[in-house]
Amino acid sequence: MPVDTHCPYCALQCGLRLSGGVVGPRDFPTNRGGLCQKGWTAAALLDSPGRLTRPLVRAGGELRPASWDEALGVVAARIGDVQARHGRDAVGVFGGGGLTNEKAYLLGKFARVALGTSTIDYNGRFCMSSAAAAGTRAFGLDRGLPFPVSDLDDAGAVLLAGANPAETMPPFTQHLSGAELVVVDPRRTPTAEAATLHLAPVPGTDLALALGILHAVVADGHLDKEYVAERTTGFDEAWRVAAAWWPERAERVTGVAAADQRRAAALLAEAGGAYVLTARGTEQHASGTDTVSAWINLALALGLPGRAGSGFGCLTGQGNGQGGREHGQKADQLPGYRRIDDPAARAHVAGVWGVDPASLPGPGPSAVELLDSLGAATRALLVFGSNPVVSAPRSAHVARRLAALDLLVVADVVYSETARLADVVLPVTQWAEEDGTLTNLEGRILLRRKALDPPPGVRTDLGVLAGLAGLLGQPAGRFPSDAATVFDELRAASAGGPADYSGVTYGRLAAGEALHWPVRHTAHAGTPRLFLDSFAHPDGLAKFVAVDHRGPDEPPDAEFPLRVTTGRVLAHYQSGAQTRLVAELVAAVPEAFVEVHPDTAARAGLADGDLARVDSRRGSVVARVRAVGSLPLDVLFLPFHFPGAGRANLVTNPALDPVSRMPEFKVCAGRLSTVEAE
Repeated sequence: MPVDTHCPYCALQCGLRLSGGVVGPRDFPTNRGGLCQKGWTAAALLDSPGRLTRPLVRAGGELRPASWDEALGVVAARIGDVQARHGRDAVGVFGGGGLTNEKAYLLGKFARVALGTSTIDYNGRFCMSSAAAAGTRAFGLDRGLPFPVSDLDDAGAVLLAGANPAETMPPFTQHLSGAELVVVDPRRTPTAEAATLHLAPVPGTDLALALGILHAVVADGHLDKEYVAERTTGFDEAWRVAAAWWPERAERVTGVAAADQRRAAALLAEAGGAYVLTARGTEQHASGTDTVSAWINLALALGLPGRAGSGFGCLTGQGNGQGGREHGQKADQLPGYRRIDDPAARAHVAGVWGVDPASLPGPGPSAVELLDSLGAATRALLVFGSNPVVSAPRSAHVARRLAALDLLVVADVVYSETARLADVVLPVTQWAEEDGTLTNLEGRILLRRKALDPPPGVRTDLGVLAGLAGLLGQPAGRFPSDAATVFDELRAASAGGPADYSGVTYGRLAAGEALHWPVRHTAHAGTPRLFLDSFAHPDGLAKFVAVDHRGPDEPPDAEFPLRVTTGRVLAHYQSGAQTRLVAELVAAVPEAFVEVHPDTAARAGLADGDLARVDSRRGSVVARVRAVGSLPLDVLFLPFHFPGAGRANLVTNPALDPVSRMPEFKVCAGRLSTVEAE
């Protein structure tokens, strides 16, 4: 019979109906019956020949089929050996932003209790960490959108900084159709094509642009002085920096005309309901946290956050990018968005888990630092729902570090590039084959129901963790494998925390209740709009943060004169491990490509359709030339969905934001040449 569920891809979590293995539309507030090409083809992976259906164990250099008992026994024995020789932190865990809340929760518990390791982080560090850090220091709390997506329907103006939803989440764009749209993006993307005003800054100069627009807001009389006085602190310090960034100065740095900066300020100020939204383009920088803070400062100066009909938000990317960072798979957090170094948080969560708070490890390394430690401080790694061989910066280096491990275990749906390097591969269920909850970009908790039985021999991630925990000596029942049971435990662990799910039940979700966290008890209706009465700081006020432009970590020079940036395309998702198995999506975009201005291509001896090489200080990518006349002469664009020599992350810069530990995916110095050139 038909099952109402949600798309397995992005954080919009579009509603769909699955019947007989066929996807159909469903009216749901985020998508209203619309689906993108990936959503319509989501069922193709359910019976794909690329599915993993049996455990694999490496023997004699080759992966061979094995029983579950053998595979889990090998993992448990080798974990024990590594920890006996190198200590508990020598075993690491790497999770994913697509895991359900239940999986993310149990993975964090497994690391801290069954393994006793602090070495755990996840690929969400590559996606939302800068926005989360900036939102927390400005508002006291991070939720991607602190308002329902449908609120955007009535917006008079929306500024999108580093976002291309026309390709990354197409059904979202219907919520923008009535607004004056200001798009900040170096490329003339499909989203920018639909904009009232397209601002195209030099890659890595978004912060200077935000300062220039803030200067125009103040200088042109658009500052909401009453709001700033009554609901914020820190404006004077932030203004001391922005005062020096008059639009003409910002123009010299960013390339965006001063007149356009002033027009953007006026559009937002005069709209009668405006929103400022950021995404990966403005966040994935070594100064990403400060850049997001600059856009938040602009929103605060206009009086937008914490008011019905206006606001600031971030477009979460991965399917459970919001929930995935709330419940404990992040290096510095415990369930409920609690800090792992908070004694009260440790005591509460340890009580739920039935362990001594002192036994819980402290904060561990962030994702890039964790991956860099492989083969040295970290001797074994368990990977759930991630493909760092393609998705991590300096990916050739990451592949070498993975190969240096004593043990690599990968639990996945498909035979990813990372799985191919593993010592043990564990086949797990996917979206339509299991129950579980996810939290979409607006903080709404969703129940994704099982619609089909998995192939024989496939287990849930929860079952894998429960089985391993037992072999590692954990008492029976401490690691349940039933999703509803795990969720009830998550509710208790999150109770009283910033992301409080204690009032959410499977029954309420199945009945169709719209529950946005925090939901503090079972009679609580949830919190669709945060900050209407006060912000989450003790004084109830939002905080301006004084930030200044410092530019990319690696500017162009004579050896590498071009700016390389990366991003997504409509047909593919994340590392492409799943979408590259769907024939319709592969037909749409079959291989890696590099967008380049025709004149820049010609200077390198290249034309549209040629194979080109893109070099940086870290490596080279081979990709097909797409000549794009709207691209700046010194910019190259690479999508990051492809494996092998087409991996964009062979060239990206692993320089980290000092606050969020986000790597600088969005700009590095590069050069372009023919493939034959040496």
